Amino acid sequence: MKKKFERINQLLDIIKSEKNISVKELAALLEVSEMTIRRDIEVLKDKGYVNTLYGSVIYTGTTSLNLNDSYHLGDAKGSHNEEKARIGAFAATLVENGDILIIDTGSTTEALARSLNPDLDITVLCYNHNILYILLQKPNINLIFSGGYYHSNTQMFESREGLSLIKSTRATKVFISAAGIHKSLGVTCANNYEIATKHAIFNSSVDKILLADSSKFSTVKSSWFAGVEDFDMIITDSGISPEWIEYLQDLNIPLHVV
Repeated sequence: MKKKFERINQLLDIIKSEKNISVKELAALLEVSEMTIRRDIEVLKDKGYVNTLYGSVIYTGTTSLNLNDSYHLGDAKGSHNEEKARIGAFAATLVENGDILIIDTGSTTEALARSLNPDLDITVLCYNHNILYILLQKPNINLIFSGGYYHSNTQMFESREGLSLIKSTRATKVFISAAGIHKSLGVTCANNYEIATKHAIFNSSVDKILLADSSKFSTVKSSWFAGVEDFDMIITDSGISPEWIEYLQDLNIPLHVV
């Protein structure tokens, strides 16, 4: 499977470079059959990266490709750490006495949990082992934990009962993570089991704040949960492109680059 991912990534790179190229030429360049190329192209078409016209393959966007949607929190915590720390620290400055927060699963939201002022009088609902562990060391914070079945790759707990608890809770701010952010395909996560929880926290909070490092922009993962325009604020790092800054300004979404 890894070989297939590598080939399709190489295929996309060639199409991006050539802009317009035939299936026959692609097969020759990659030294595989035209049937294999056609199957790979269907994968790219389904994800919105390419289109076909009169026998040619045409690149249609600027999205970075990651077909392998496997996710492990430990791996995520090993990348873009400085950026995530800055994002989390800034997000923590938005929290005020009396706030009721919901903190989503993820490594960037973990950075927020670490940065929370332990002296604040706030209530936090969470459903992740890593975030719960951090908040337990801040005894002044009132905690609500939504439990259930444990998913080791994200350290997330989820269940029907947990969703019911979230739906009956009202928060002033929810801090949400994402694995991919795309202009036309929306905001995505890597695991289908996250979707119901993300929808529930969206509907339970006044302000919906997206925390994402710049590598997540123009990336698509398998599980859609929101449109970019659904967020009230986005916090990211200085690696975000000027095109994305302009796009978010056009949507009138407050953007904080740290």
